[in-house]
Amino acid sequence: MARPETNRSQSERSSQSRTQILKAALHEFSTYGFAGARTSRIADAAGVNKALLYYYFDSKEKLYAAALELIAGKVYERSMKVYQNDATPGERLLRTALDHFDRILTQWEFQSMMQQEMMRHHKGEAGALPILVERFFAPLQSAYQTVAREGILSGEVIDVDWMQIQLAALGANVFYFLSAPVLRMTTSLEPLAPEALAARRKALVEYLGQAIFTDRRHGAEVADRVLSDTPMPDVHENRMLFRRKNERA
Repeated sequence: MARPETNRSQSERSSQSRTQILKAALHEFSTYGFAGARTSRIADAAGVNKALLYYYFDSKEKLYAAALELIAGKVYERSMKVYQNDATPGERLLRTALDHFDRILTQWEFQSMMQQEMMRHHKGEAGALPILVERFFAPLQSAYQTVAREGILSGEVIDVDWMQIQLAALGANVFYFLSAPVLRMTTSLEPLAPEALAARRKALVEYLGQAIFTDRRHGAEVADRVLSDTPMPDVHENRMLFRRKNERA
């Protein structure tokens, strides 16, 4: 009768070891990139030997892909919940933009690894991007298109190209964080300070409430509701990571 308990314990230890390896790999790859990452540091951080690391993952490339797929899957689940929110299409678009802003702010490892993956793809290197697109990003893009078109057909959202709404909303978030070093040099603003981030995410939602709704009063009310029930995440640790990254850029 002891055998099932033993098997379960072994399975739990195996799962825990694999989880610890992936957690350590995310930190290593997001900090040093694929080329600069060291499997020895990953093994040390996970508290396992390198032999066990290669037992679960045949190669550094497969470990990298598994770590990236893991965090991309978490982002996918979080984003899909916003698209499936019980709200009007216009409100879901605002919540999507705000969730995207907060995701950049809080998911530093994901943002770093995706930037690296984009650069690897542009260089013609084999990477995980095609798999990520098929499993996660294509469905998310389809979901955004569906919500935007629902909003346009209902008359709640202005009748414009749906992708332009997406680019204007989500693209502005990307540009703000990428241009933080320039903003720091050209203005008196510290763009990654908590008060600046709070002001920017508020301005994002309020702007979209005026820009994409046919009825601006309705849009302002939706924006207020979205902001009031979506508190700003804790930014201290991520602000330090972003700042160090931008200062190296």
